[in-house]
Amino acid sequence: MSATSRTEPMPLRVLVVGAGVGGISVARGLLRDGHDVAVFDQRPEITAGGGAVTIWPNGATVLAQLGVDMAGAGQLLSSVQVLTSTGHPIATLDLTTITDLLGEPVRMVPRRVLLERLLDGFPVDRIRCGVRAVAAVDTRHGVRVDFDDGTSAEGDVVIGADGLHSAIRRIVGAPHAKPTGWCSWQGLVSLPEVTDERVALMMIGEHGNLGLWPAGGFAVQWWFDLPWSPDFVRPQRPIEMIRSHFAGWSDVVDRLLATLTDDDLAGSPYPHFRHPIPRAGRGAVTLLGDAAHTMPPTLAQGTNQALLDTMVLRKALREFHHAPNALRWYENTRRRNVKAVSWVTTQQVSRSESMLRPAGMISDRLMTWALATFLRSVSHHRMSAAISRELKAGALTAGLRS
Repeated sequence: MSATSRTEPMPLRVLVVGAGVGGISVARGLLRDGHDVAVFDQRPEITAGGGAVTIWPNGATVLAQLGVDMAGAGQLLSSVQVLTSTGHPIATLDLTTITDLLGEPVRMVPRRVLLERLLDGFPVDRIRCGVRAVAAVDTRHGVRVDFDDGTSAEGDVVIGADGLHSAIRRIVGAPHAKPTGWCSWQGLVSLPEVTDERVALMMIGEHGNLGLWPAGGFAVQWWFDLPWSPDFVRPQRPIEMIRSHFAGWSDVVDRLLATLTDDDLAGSPYPHFRHPIPRAGRGAVTLLGDAAHTMPPTLAQGTNQALLDTMVLRKALREFHHAPNALRWYENTRRRNVKAVSWVTTQQVSRSESMLRPAGMISDRLMTWALATFLRSVSHHRMSAAISRELKAGALTAGLRS
């Protein structure tokens, strides 16, 4: 970084487009850093999509840095059991060991609850709903975002955190997302019969896979992944199609299938997409979260990678006096790590029973270590640790002064 980064940069006017988990997390962080932040969302009100998300230690560390209290949210997990469709063990991933190695727990939490925690203490007057960005224009004093209702807002930085179908990504000319050939039928359901609330289950078949991950109380996040193409015609009774693919895989799966109805599948399927990771942008506009790097849910890293974007972008804007330089450093810093995660999530080896079966010969200990090592390697762990130490030191100093 440049020598000019040794003094504090001036506060910036930051426009965040998108009020999902990524948008609110970066807005919360930049407000804490003293910037003037405004958030815009095209929806009439802030809501979280259905279902739950996995918060891995890399994401949990960022939430702690943001001052988000996650105590009691969702369900802490101790292991993930990975089986074939016939019940043959592939691996048992020890999440307690991963927690010990990386310093934070693995948690399944309803997306609604996560967004509520992020919004706790957030000034709601900073959020404007019901407006869709249609243009971002450089001006003499920064950058202006124009909205579909004829209004506009001007700032020093624009952050596009508006998801897979990002208007800001389209405005800056970044490549469109491409389908991977798979989709998820998924949701959150109450399933009291789950035998162990701390154990997540994944089952891999030859032409599909599924997951049941406890999300707190009796709530279970479930998904069924199947091949998909753009000309897919949704059946009138999708539950019958799902049952025809997955019935008989296990007792708990059969109980879930008996519980689900077509109404539970109303919002599905969700096709999997992958964005080509954009090269460094230009000017005072950047992308964050799914707007920058939509990826399949194979590793459950989407939310965590958005949180890591927040961490790195906050650091960039603290260290650089020139906002475009900060944005380019952020983009280049994140690019290599995000590309690695995105590449792994799209590898078809993770979707084939016959290709995964040999993995059962690898010890659970080695598989757990490999996952922990991968998560550590793509999470800017040195930067993250330094930021956490600085925050703890600052809190200690503040406590001594009070």
